[in-house]
Amino acid sequence: MTPVMGSVRSLLLCLIVLFSGFSYAENSVKTLPVNAAKIVYIGSDIEIPFWKTMSRGIAQRAKALGYELTIYNAENSVKTELQHTVKAIRDGVDGIIISPQTSSSCAMVLKLAKEASIPVVIADIGTDGGDYVSYISSDNHQGAYDIGRVLVTNLKALGWQAGEVGIIAIPQKRLNGQARTAGFMKAMIEGGITSAGIKQMKTFSQQETYDYSVGLMKRHPDLKAIWLQTSHTVSSALRAVSDLGKEGDVVLIAFDAEPEFPDLIRDNVILGSAMQQPYLMGQEAVFALDSHLQGNQVDKHIRLPILSISKENVIEKLSLIQMTVLGLEQTN
Repeated sequence: MTPVMGSVRSLLLCLIVLFSGFSYAENSVKTLPVNAAKIVYIGSDIEIPFWKTMSRGIAQRAKALGYELTIYNAENSVKTELQHTVKAIRDGVDGIIISPQTSSSCAMVLKLAKEASIPVVIADIGTDGGDYVSYISSDNHQGAYDIGRVLVTNLKALGWQAGEVGIIAIPQKRLNGQARTAGFMKAMIEGGITSAGIKQMKTFSQQETYDYSVGLMKRHPDLKAIWLQTSHTVSSALRAVSDLGKEGDVVLIAFDAEPEFPDLIRDNVILGSAMQQPYLMGQEAVFALDSHLQGNQVDKHIRLPILSISKENVIEKLSLIQMTVLGLEQTN
């Protein structure tokens, strides 16, 4: 980040450049109480179920507290994220909640928002620097470590402790991605399990996960497990295992959750998943911003626990998963 970007002049330049030819109508959703304070949520990629669930949590709490909320979809693009930020500043919103593309891109958003005296709450992923009201996160390191221990236990029960484990990771430029990898690798090292390497997601597409899964299995004959640091592409990894005839030879374990995960875990299709609570995270983000706007003291870092779900506890935890992980109480 250059010092020039810190000036008001550079912000005006950003306005001129970024708004040229850009339409916001296709990338935002509004809830509009009358005469309400205005807040925005800039989501990393609302088409991904995790962020969609978080946005629903944000919308529920914003509505309950009487805010006018606009939800922007950054569509996995730093440029689009910045465009939405500049628009929010131009519109004079009262607060911003952001789930940034990367920790470095978040620092830029925070810098621009500070110049405009707009408070920001970060909902997951994190930042490399800058001023913010509160950072709502999950304990990614502990959650990844716990699900790593579940994998180690299962591999040893199968007699596969000499096998290798591959990782399909979210970008390691994100602080949460770094924490996930570190926690998981701690569990692997303690369990004496060898790593087959890590592949970082770029497009977050089904095809990308399929290709990474096939590549790991073909290059590593001793591969016994693949850990996916996200949930929405697990179906593609399952398809890759099936296409290569590796059912019963390679197991999958995940991070986060999809509506079908409790059944998949119960039926041993996947071993388990470390489930963040995105609906609850979204609610907490709005609560933190509201508390700040009301002049109250807000905790700088609010870290929520991650649920380590396996066949042993999936039934017991089902109602909690439906409420805080999947946010299904709004559809019941």
